[in-house]
Amino acid sequence: MTQSKTKTEARAEVDYKATLRLLQIELVKFQREVIGQGLRVLVIIEGRDAAGKDGLIKRITAHMAPRETRVVALGKPSDRDRTLWYFRRYVPHLPAAQEFVLFNRSWYNRAGVERVMGFCTPAEYDAFIASVTTFETMLVNSGILLFKYYLDIERDEQKRRLAKRKSDPLSFWKVSPIDAAAIAKWKDYSKARDAMFSRTDHPAGPWTIVRAGDKRAARLETPRDLLSRVDYKGKDEKLTRPDRSIVFPYEPAAHEKGLIAP
Repeated sequence: MTQSKTKTEARAEVDYKATLRLLQIELVKFQREVIGQGLRVLVIIEGRDAAGKDGLIKRITAHMAPRETRVVALGKPSDRDRTLWYFRRYVPHLPAAQEFVLFNRSWYNRAGVERVMGFCTPAEYDAFIASVTTFETMLVNSGILLFKYYLDIERDEQKRRLAKRKSDPLSFWKVSPIDAAAIAKWKDYSKARDAMFSRTDHPAGPWTIVRAGDKRAARLETPRDLLSRVDYKGKDEKLTRPDRSIVFPYEPAAHEKGLIAP
C-alpha cells in the first residue's frame, strides 16, 4: 500500500512538473508578444496570508525575460508615504511598454490588512473604495492589460501552513506578527474580502478567484486562466483551457455555492 502510494505521488509530481514546464513555455510565448507589440501587462496577486502568492509568482516568472519582468512587493509605507495620495506609491511601478509586472499584494492592502488591523481610518478606507475602480479604469483605458487574482484557502489550511512556516528555516523570513492576527481575525478578514469583492469588481477590473488549497493546482490553473484571456502567436488552446472548479470569475453567488472560504 505504501509503495503503491509512493508511486502514485511520484507520478503526480512528474505530471505536475511536465505540465508546469509547458505552461511556462506558453508564458514565454506570450511575453514575446508583449515585447514585440509593446504591450503593458499588470497582474495583481492578492489573497490570504499563506495562500501561496510567493510560490505562484515564482512559477509564473521562472523563465520570463528578467529585463522585461518585474515583481513588486512594497514594504510598510513611510511617514511621508502616508501623507501622499494613496495610489502615488504604486504609480512608479506600473508597467511601461514591453513590461510584464506582477504586484505581490497591491493597493488592495487598504481593503484588507489595513482595514482589519486598523492601519487606516474609516475615512481613508471609504476614500479608497470610492476611487479604486476609477483609478483602475484609467489604467485600462491607457492601454494596460489588468488581471486581478485572489488566492483563497480554508482556515484550517491557513493554520497548517503558518505553523509549517515557523519550523521551516527556508521560510522563516515570512514569519511576522501579522500571522497570528490572520488566524485570530479570520472572520474579520472574510468580511473585508467580501466587501472588497462586491465593491471593487467592475468591468475594467474584474476579480478572478483561485481556490488555492492545493498549491500545485493553483500554480497550474492561474497561468492557464491568464493565458486563456490573451492572444499570442503559437498559442496552445487546449493547454491554456482553465479548470473552472479551481479558478473562476468572481460572482456574488460564489458564496452560496460554497466556492469561497467562509
